[in-house]
Amino acid sequence: MREFHYEEIVNKVAVLCKEANYDLGQDVVSAFQQAVQTESSEIGKDVLNQLIENANIATENRVPMCQDTGVSVFIVKLGQDCHITGGSLYDAINEGVRKGYEEGYLRYSIVDNPINRKNTGDNTPSVIHIELVQGNQLEIQMSAKGGGAENMSKLMMLTPSDGIEGVKQFILDTVKEAGPNACPPLVVGVGIGGNFESCAYLAKKALFKPVGERHLDPELAELEEQLIQSINALGIGPQGLGGSTTTLDVKIEIAPCHIAALPVAVNLNCHASRHKHAIL
Repeated sequence: MREFHYEEIVNKVAVLCKEANYDLGQDVVSAFQQAVQTESSEIGKDVLNQLIENANIATENRVPMCQDTGVSVFIVKLGQDCHITGGSLYDAINEGVRKGYEEGYLRYSIVDNPINRKNTGDNTPSVIHIELVQGNQLEIQMSAKGGGAENMSKLMMLTPSDGIEGVKQFILDTVKEAGPNACPPLVVGVGIGGNFESCAYLAKKALFKPVGERHLDPELAELEEQLIQSINALGIGPQGLGGSTTTLDVKIEIAPCHIAALPVAVNLNCHASRHKHAIL
């Protein structure tokens, strides 16, 4: 049995929170750079170059790349041969978020009650998903998920007769309706299958994959490519100002589902597609 102390997790989570907001992943920056080469609109190219410059300024000056420093979302893969000492894993992650957001001067974006809407003042509670896996490692994946793109995400319970064409149309309609409100160029996370709640998790989980990486299943990889082309053909463009770069990538996760159901979830991420991970 391998032990991890509470404070070790707190400090690692604090670092992840700051790095996610300061350092845009090279996968996303590389996607911006490639998009500049293919973007059909001069305004679109200018926007993409500004996004690259913005990311560089954030990294060099250790400041957040966007005023929306997001909901802290975690996917934790906990080895079944691990033991957490000194406190609970949930408490350690939330304490790490408090520490990271305070030290990093990051905006607090969480209200304690969706009706009364009083800010909790420390960006907690975070959203934590724990998957129990084999082994003795503790893998922590963190995303700073912005509110604008999250608001434009959708879930639909399609029927089997809708088929793959119904799935594609729902994804395209979701992106089209989002328009400029989700701050494109987007990363589009798609969940297909499962049930009502697990389908939404699949779409969120898809956003944690590196931009530019295709699904291991050739059929799903081809579907991702088709959706990238179809979404970019919508003409929404960078920041919604028109152009051929509406999405940087489409990521798909699937799961078995009921014979009478075809759940589909689309979770949008804005251009600030922030995700970091650490393995302890």
